[in-house]
Amino acid sequence: MAGPNYGALGATFKVVRMLQAVSLLAIIGMTANFISEMVSSSTSPPNVLVGTLSVTCIAVLYCAITYILFVDGILPFLINTGLDGLLLIAVVVVAVAVGKPLSYLDCQVIGETTGNAYAFTAALGSSLDKSGGMSNYNNWIGATKTTCFEMKSIWGLSIALW
Repeated sequence: MAGPNYGALGATFKVVRMLQAVSLLAIIGMTANFISEMVSSSTSPPNVLVGTLSVTCIAVLYCAITYILFVDGILPFLINTGLDGLLLIAVVVVAVAVGKPLSYLDCQVIGETTGNAYAFTAALGSSLDKSGGMSNYNNWIGATKTTCFEMKSIWGLSIALW
């Protein structure tokens, strides 16, 4: 399964696609965990997290398809370049949407808590009653130190995909 011999550029393409897939799978795992905890506590997840999950799932499929096409030697490079540009725009939008409130947040200042995503949603119960069950992303990310660091991890991996 070596694929066509394109020299150093071909090897770089393979390695970068694998690293992209690993980063995207990490983002999917962390985001899906937050959404799962929120849904299990009868809370609607923020649109930012749903959008992040949607974009990263599509990006993983795209990475897998382009990798397979490259290995089979039938990847159209010009079309791939255009689609990579569109994917770049989507990832930039995710990074900006996730990172806008995170850039001002200092995770070290947040109180020491060993809670999980369920603790975040439970802490925001009063604000959920006011908003009709829809959680506010800006309030949710600063609930505990763990959430802050995990959301900054998602943000950092999104930036790394640029």
